Amino acid sequence: MFDHAASVRPTPMIDPFGRGIDYLRVSVTDRCDFRCVYCMAENMTFLPKKDLLTLEELDRLCSAFIDKGVKKLRLTGGEPLVRKDVMTLFRSLSRHLETGALDELTVTTNGSQLAKYSTELAALGVKRINVSLDTLNPTLFRTITRWGDLNDVLGGIDAALAAGIHVKINAVALKGVNEAEIEDLIVWAHGKGMDISFIEVMPLGDIEPSRLDQYLPLSMVRARLMDRWTLAESDHRTGGPARYVTVNETGGRIGFITPMTHNFCESCNRVRVTCTGTLFMCLGQEDAADLRSPLRASEANDLIYAAIDRAIARKPKGHDFIIDRRTKRPSVTRHMSMTGG
Repeated sequence: MFDHAASVRPTPMIDPFGRGIDYLRVSVTDRCDFRCVYCMAENMTFLPKKDLLTLEELDRLCSAFIDKGVKKLRLTGGEPLVRKDVMTLFRSLSRHLETGALDELTVTTNGSQLAKYSTELAALGVKRINVSLDTLNPTLFRTITRWGDLNDVLGGIDAALAAGIHVKINAVALKGVNEAEIEDLIVWAHGKGMDISFIEVMPLGDIEPSRLDQYLPLSMVRARLMDRWTLAESDHRTGGPARYVTVNETGGRIGFITPMTHNFCESCNRVRVTCTGTLFMCLGQEDAADLRSPLRASEANDLIYAAIDRAIARKPKGHDFIIDRRTKRPSVTRHMSMTGG
């Protein structure tokens, strides 16, 4: 993998509302070794491999965004660590950490492969990761993920912690599913020195069961937690949409990601690229830009920079997430696994 020269000097990304874009989330695959009920259909049809960007192309595209001011890069999926030879991408991108062009290289994972890769990730400068985990009950875990083994994930988390990586747990709050376990998840995470964020289920992709049945407002969750603990507002930020509180009794932090009850768009500094090179300026909008064509059309990056600039100029003020109780259709038709978490 190598840097591609450009005849134009790349400019920082500023959207129409004056927000600087310095955070890029890149899906390296739409495939996953789980089939979580809120994310994928059980019988998913995945993209043909020829449609995916190669690891070299992903490196080049990420590097172009870094040229344009991205300071935080998160690799996602599907499950990013199931992509064949994905560590070659981490190894290549780590050069931007060494030069200081990139502040943070991180990953969102289901944890199934962490026992295998944690040591190398830490050695390459990955200091912080997010692990998606909605329950500590092995039976319920299998029900939610359909295919997953809780012991693999817990072992992976322990391996990451042992390697010196800071782990944050992400849990989707699911009404009537893990609702009664939320406090136990907090006690467990904080007991291991991990922050935990709760996420409202988002209307992305057609799945069963209906999100009307799954949706649990985090305002209700927070109110219940305040009956047990003292929650102090925190100014802690990780570059993402979570708003944090500190639990005085545990010393740990809880994040709330609330796309449904309170959108977090006013400070949005993020864009997403899929594994096919499609740039989504907003997770909750269908508008997108093709970056694969300009990437493959020239050895220089000028066309990529121009395509990115045109897309950022269309970044909307906010998303349109609703759960439509009349049609029961999702706000956005693509699955979360396609866009990247």
